[in-house]
Amino acid sequence: MNAIVALCHFCELHGPRTLFCTEVLHSPLPQGAGSGDISGQNEQAEEEEGGIQMSSRIRSHSPAEGASADSSSPGPKKSDMCEGCRSLAGGHPGYVSHDKETSIKYVSHQHPNHPQLFSIVRQACVRSLSCEVCPGREGPIFFGDEQHGFVFSHTFFIKDSLARGFQRWYSIITIMMDRIYLINSWPFLLGKIRGIIDELQGKALKVFEAEQFGCPQRAQRMNTAFTPFLHQRNGNAARSLTSLTNDENLWACLHTSFAWLLKACGSRLTEKLLEGAPTEDTLVQMEKLADLKEESEGWDGSEEEEKPSSQPDVVEGQELSKSSPETSLMPDCNSWNVAHRRLSVFRSLRHMRQVLGASAFRMLAWHVLMGNQVIWKAQDMDLVQSAFDVLRTMLPIGCVRIIPYSDQYEEAYRCNFLGLSPHVQIPPHILASEFAVLVEVRAATRSSLYPTLFDDEQSLNKYEFLVTSGSPVAADRVGPTILNKIEAALTNQNLSVDVVDQCLVCLKEEWMNKVKVLFKFTKVDSRPKEDTQKLLSILGAAEEDNVKLLKFWMTGLSKTYKSHLMSTVRSPTSSECRN
Repeated sequence: MNAIVALCHFCELHGPRTLFCTEVLHSPLPQGAGSGDISGQNEQAEEEEGGIQMSSRIRSHSPAEGASADSSSPGPKKSDMCEGCRSLAGGHPGYVSHDKETSIKYVSHQHPNHPQLFSIVRQACVRSLSCEVCPGREGPIFFGDEQHGFVFSHTFFIKDSLARGFQRWYSIITIMMDRIYLINSWPFLLGKIRGIIDELQGKALKVFEAEQFGCPQRAQRMNTAFTPFLHQRNGNAARSLTSLTNDENLWACLHTSFAWLLKACGSRLTEKLLEGAPTEDTLVQMEKLADLKEESEGWDGSEEEEKPSSQPDVVEGQELSKSSPETSLMPDCNSWNVAHRRLSVFRSLRHMRQVLGASAFRMLAWHVLMGNQVIWKAQDMDLVQSAFDVLRTMLPIGCVRIIPYSDQYEEAYRCNFLGLSPHVQIPPHILASEFAVLVEVRAATRSSLYPTLFDDEQSLNKYEFLVTSGSPVAADRVGPTILNKIEAALTNQNLSVDVVDQCLVCLKEEWMNKVKVLFKFTKVDSRPKEDTQKLLSILGAAEEDNVKLLKFWMTGLSKTYKSHLMSTVRSPTSSECRN
């Protein structure tokens, strides 16, 4: 965490002073820190604490020394300091801790070396012990601005038998430029800093009680004639914090606490890349998984009822084949039954378009996008399944209902993808219907083989494909906008199959967003037909094919989205806002 933690004191002679501060260094040590390292006896004093290596070898001099300090040091002069204003003794090198995990150094001294940081810490110190205090003068408070940083300050008192009012005023401040991060860290900082304060107050209280027991100051002051208070104390106006707590290792302990505080506070909050709200396909998949889980739990508690063989199992977006009872219902829209398929005959939409031909593929894709029933008749079940695998990528998962292979015709309300064996009779009204398309896979004659299409796809040489419909798509028909974009991507040889797949994902999301707007406009808000026409024009979907596509895709919206929209839009406040 890029912050500075400092201990401040209100001196009765010199006012607010910074006693001790710990800062984070992400780069090499500042000037004078590396070149002035103390070697020899100090190097063996290193110790490890909580993954941080600690040593007391930062520099050979301290700005607090005054006379020996660099003339450019921002620290106060020796004449402006007393025992109460000083933390580290003259010549003390300070403390540094090395975080091995992140290669970060935590450096502690009385004042920051950098003049700008010294000014920021100095200003925060003065404000924390003068104007920016909470009622009672003890407790946490937040203040700051963009220019001088934001400060979390916690003021507190330390018992001193020789001080005015038998106590001295201190504060622990945390300074950083990120306001939001500091505010979010408030509960953590409050608890940990409060623990440090309690420990300091506990040590000082023991010293105070021992001194009062040996020589009560209250009675002595009452029996002494009045004199100016500062002269009365005979040079005891300032006492160091180490004297008040009777702890010679106080600054080393504070360095450890402050360094851990900076490390822990920086580790507890991390940034995460949010990829946006889940897509409708993701929501539908989650709902299907939840339904399957509930269904499997119900099967565990009761005997599974056998379904008639004439009714194949259907799940929206997934399917169960009668001939493959072990088929998994994993919600992968790109590949299902992969383990049981011997050969994926159609590899992609581009591959299918090359096999069927441009006009036949356009007719088939148009019926798929419109939600009409797509019927494949073939002896090879793997071929049918691979065809459905490829075609379903053009639709939202919620719009896909598949019966991969059946021995009898199934109505369109049960499935929009139906695989049939060659001997199954299809009702005449279905063959003549404009809401169905039939792909018949026949054994190819020698003249209709595909010898040059794909040398490695020998299975294609055995078949010829006949695409028929009661309402064939005219070649000059504009068709839905998304179909034209899909065909443009498929014909662009500069785009790989993976890129085309991503184009499909983007196109589906674009049109699903239009579906959401139309659903809210018509089903939830119940707008008149004239307004709906205006909306469709704005969405670029006023053509007949686009309207049909939107209405069909509306059935693929997730239950989560629909219920959320209904519950929020129809609330009283929403109605008032619309009116």
